[in-house]
Amino acid sequence: QNEEKWDFVLVSDIHEMGSEKEIKRKKFLDELSKKGFTIKKIEDVKLFYGVRAPQHFFRKYQCLLRNPDSRQQNSSTHQDVPVTTRIRIVHFILRNTVTSDLEKLHDLMKKKVFEAAFPLHEKEEVREFLKEKWARWRVIFKQQPIEKIRCYFGEKVALYFAWLGWYTYLLGVAALAGVVTFVVGLTVYSSSQVSREICEANTTIMCPLCDQKCPFWVLSDTCTYAKVTHMIDNEATVVFAIFMAIWATVFLELWKRKRATVVTDWDLYGWDEEEEELAMELINNLQHDPRPYQHSYVRSTIVLVLVLLMIAVLIGIAHALVIYRVVAMALFTQSHLELLREHANTLAVLSGAVLHYLTIVVMTKVNRHVALFLCDLEKPRTFSQRESNFTMKFFTFQFFTHFSSLIYIAFFLGRINGHPGHYVRIAGRWRLEECHPSGCITDLFIQMAVIMVLKQTISNIMEYLIPWVSHRLRKKHRHPKKRSVMLGEEEEAEDPCKRQWLNNYELNEVNVFSLFNEFLEMVIQYSFTTIFVAAFPLAPLLAFFNNIVEIHMDAIKMMRLHRRMVPRKANDIGIWLQVLEAIGILAVIGNGLVIAITSDFIPVQVYKYMYSPCVRGNRTGTDCSIGYINNSLSVFRIQDFEPHTSVPDMLPNFDRDQIKECRYRDYRNADDYSYTVQFWHVFAARLAFLILFEHVALCVKLIAAWYIPDVPQKVKNKLLGKKYHDLHKELSMMEYSTEV
Repeated sequence: QNEEKWDFVLVSDIHEMGSEKEIKRKKFLDELSKKGFTIKKIEDVKLFYGVRAPQHFFRKYQCLLRNPDSRQQNSSTHQDVPVTTRIRIVHFILRNTVTSDLEKLHDLMKKKVFEAAFPLHEKEEVREFLKEKWARWRVIFKQQPIEKIRCYFGEKVALYFAWLGWYTYLLGVAALAGVVTFVVGLTVYSSSQVSREICEANTTIMCPLCDQKCPFWVLSDTCTYAKVTHMIDNEATVVFAIFMAIWATVFLELWKRKRATVVTDWDLYGWDEEEEELAMELINNLQHDPRPYQHSYVRSTIVLVLVLLMIAVLIGIAHALVIYRVVAMALFTQSHLELLREHANTLAVLSGAVLHYLTIVVMTKVNRHVALFLCDLEKPRTFSQRESNFTMKFFTFQFFTHFSSLIYIAFFLGRINGHPGHYVRIAGRWRLEECHPSGCITDLFIQMAVIMVLKQTISNIMEYLIPWVSHRLRKKHRHPKKRSVMLGEEEEAEDPCKRQWLNNYELNEVNVFSLFNEFLEMVIQYSFTTIFVAAFPLAPLLAFFNNIVEIHMDAIKMMRLHRRMVPRKANDIGIWLQVLEAIGILAVIGNGLVIAITSDFIPVQVYKYMYSPCVRGNRTGTDCSIGYINNSLSVFRIQDFEPHTSVPDMLPNFDRDQIKECRYRDYRNADDYSYTVQFWHVFAARLAFLILFEHVALCVKLIAAWYIPDVPQKVKNKLLGKKYHDLHKELSMMEYSTEV
C-alpha cells in the first residue's frame, strides 16, 4: 500500500520520438533518476509521470532542522515526516533540479515540455474529514478544524483560515455597532430639524445645476434626498467612526495573541524561514552557495519612480471617472426623457459607480503585471522576499484603484467647483459637479454601497463559478474517449493510480498566487469596512455575511475544485500584518476627514454655538439648529450670470421677471461673492476637529495596543519552560558523561 504513494505527478503531452521536447523531457527525468527518485509512467490522453523521492532527503531534512516536526529529539527513532513537509521538500527539489542544458522545471513548462506538476489529493482520513466537516455549506456556522487544515494544506493555508475566521468573528461586533448606528439614523429620518427645513423650503429658489436648459428649482424638491443624508450624517456616526478606529486596533492586537497561541501549539514560534530555505538548498545540492543579500540604490530609485508613475496613472483614471460624471450629468439634464432629467444627479452617481467597478476589474489585471515586472527589476533574494515585495506593490496599486474615486467624492466634490457667475470648468465647457444642499455624504454612501455590493456578489459568484464550470468541462472533455475503449477489445486491468492521477489532473490548477488572491480580496474588503465607514455604517454587516460565505467557498474550492496546493510553512501571515496596521492608521485619518470635511456635522455645530437663535439668549425649548439651511445658502444676483448661460422658464408658479436672485450652497457675501467670516469659522472648526479627532483616536489606539499584550502569558510561560527543560537536560547529560 505504502509503495503506491506518489509525491508529485508531472504531466506532459505525447511528443514524437526524437523531437526536441521529448529529448528535454528525458534529460529532466534522467536528472531525477540520478538523485534516486522512483519514476512511474502512465499513458492516457497525456503522459503522466509519478515521482517519489528517496527517504534520505527527508532524513537529511530532519537532521538539519533538528526535526521540528516530531516532538522526540531522539536521533535513533526516525519518525516519518508529515505529508505536507514531504510534498514541500519534493516540490523544492523538482523546482531546483537543473538539466544539462541549464534548464529548470519552470523553463521546461514555459517551453511546453511539461504541462503541469502537482501533488495529489490522497484518500487520507484527514481529507475525508475535511470534505465532510469543513468543505460543505451545511457546516457554515461550525468552528473550523484549523489543526486538520494544517495537516493537509500546511501552515500558511491554516493561518489564512485562522485569520479569516477570527476577522469574521470580530466583524460581528462591528456589524452590530453599524446596525445600531443605522437604526439611530432611521429614527431621525423624519424628525431632523435640518431635513425638515429643506422639505418646507418651497419658496427658496436655487441656482440652475447646469448651463444650458437647466431651470431654477425649488429646494423642497430634494426633500427625500435630504432625509437620506441626515439618516447617515448625524451625531451617532461620529461615535461609530471613533469606535471603528478602536475596533481596528483591538482586532489586530487580539489576532497577534491568537496567532502566538496557534503557532506555539505547532512548535513554530521561533521558526526561521531563512534556515529552512538554506537547508532545502543543501539537501538538493551540497555544492550550493547561498545568494548574498544585495541592495542597489539605483534600482530602488527606478522602482520608486515607476511606482509613482503608476499611481499617477491610477489617479488619472479617477479623474477620467470624474469627467465622465460631469459630462453624464450635463447630458442627462438636457435629455428629452423626464425620468432622466429628474434624477440626473443620482443616475450620474450610480452609473459612475458601476463604471468605477468595471475599471477595478480591468485595472486589477494590469496592476498585477506591472507589480510582477517591478519585482523582477528588484531581483529579490528569496521567494518569500519576492512575495513580500510583490504584495506591497500590488496592494498599493489596488488601493489607489479602489479608493481614488472615493477620495475625490469625499474630499473634493463640491469644494473646487467655484460659484455661480464664476464656475470652474473642464475644457472650458462642462461645469464640475456640486454637492447637494444637505451635504455630499450621500454620494459617498451610494458609491460605497454600489462597489461593495457589486464586488461581493459578482466577484464571489465568478470566483466560484469559473472553477466549477471549467472542472465540469474538463471532465466532459475526457470521458467520451474512455467509452470507445470499453466498446473495443477487453481492456487490460486498469492501473489503480491512473484513475486517481486523471481525477487530480481534471481539477483546476493552482499557482503561487492562489492564496495571495484570497488574502488580497479580504484586505481590500477590510479597507472598505474601516476607512470610509463613517459614510457607510452598514459596510461591516455586508462584510460579515460575505465572509461567512467566503470561508466555506474557499474551503470547497480547495478541497473539491482545485488541485492540492503545495503546502508552505509559516508562523504568521507575513507582510499582510503590516498592511493591516497601515490600513488601521489610514482608517483614523479617513474617518476623521469624512466627519470634518464631507459631513455637515461641523457646520451645524458652528451654527448652533455661534449663529443660531440660541446664542441670543432664548435657549429654552428651541432646537438650536433652526434656520441652519437658510444660513448655509448664499445669495446670487441673476444679472451676474456668465453670458453663455441660458436659463429656461420652467418654474410654473414663478414669473421669470420676478426672480432677481437665486441661492447656492456656500458662505459668500452677496455683493462681491468673497468668503464671509462664517466660512473661516467653519474652516477653523473643521481643522480643529480633525486634529482633535485624530490625536484622540491615535492615542486610544496606542493605549489599546499597550494594554493588550501581543503574546499571552500562557505562551510565554510555555516557551520559558521549554528553554529551561532543554538547558537542564543538556547539563545533566554533561554531568552524567563526566561521572562515567
